[in-house]
Amino acid sequence: MKKVSLFLLGVLMPCMAMADEAVVPDNSQEKSSLVLSVRRIGLELSKTQVRHADKYEDSPVSALNADSQDFIKGVFDTALEYKKGRLQWDNALFMEYGETKLKPYDEPETSSENADDILLSSNLEYGCWEFSGFKFGPTVRAAYDTEFVASGDAPRQNIGRANAGISLFDNKVIKSLYLTGVYEYDFTYSDAKTSKLAAELGWRLEYDIRDGVKFSSNGYYREYLSYSDYVSTDLERDLSAVVRLDTNLWGDLTLGPYAQYRRAKARGADVYGSNFIIGISFNYITKFGLIGDK
Repeated sequence: MKKVSLFLLGVLMPCMAMADEAVVPDNSQEKSSLVLSVRRIGLELSKTQVRHADKYEDSPVSALNADSQDFIKGVFDTALEYKKGRLQWDNALFMEYGETKLKPYDEPETSSENADDILLSSNLEYGCWEFSGFKFGPTVRAAYDTEFVASGDAPRQNIGRANAGISLFDNKVIKSLYLTGVYEYDFTYSDAKTSKLAAELGWRLEYDIRDGVKFSSNGYYREYLSYSDYVSTDLERDLSAVVRLDTNLWGDLTLGPYAQYRRAKARGADVYGSNFIIGISFNYITKFGLIGDK
């Protein structure tokens, strides 16, 4: 707990240091909006390269024990975004799944998952100060991370996660850039439930290169600091990053290249496992204004 206390103190010190120079937003003109943001619903034709999958065959993280091959995966990424004055509250659901089935002649059918993730999250950010087009202030986050089906010989992943820290957000390019402390409760294994503490840096970026062409990126880096028990498949470090280039084809339909990288180190492994995916993404992206402006 001492490490976490020192980390949170270091995170909050910049807030106090910048308070004198920052501009406090005017509460007299607060407006509220509620938007259903379809960030991405689509299909991705992908080629993946997995390293050291044999060392992670018992890991519940499907990206680390997948096979290197070509595959097609489906993606569903939506969020209900609420804004009022300095407050921003996003409730998001992200799902992706990709599986390859092989039916060799006169041999049993085999299947391999290449992508499997369900992430339900709620992110609350409050802009204590505004400067240079940014809102800056505390953030709290909660998430439930699981899968559609179990991965290989491992059970289906089940993790609850709570974050608290600081965030830059609501900028034209930087939609969210946060640094938080993390409490994680892992109940993937019924006989080995563990509590973990970590530090996390995360981001979500969007940049309009020109009309109809958008670059975007999202991801996180998580460094684990302590555990309540030893489970060999628990991660020590975890990096996940996605970059995409979306070009409008017609209306809200887009097409473009993307790359996705996952790299992690388990406590019981002597090498890092990684999964690098490149491919073409065909998506439906739009927004529905429910209250106020889009």
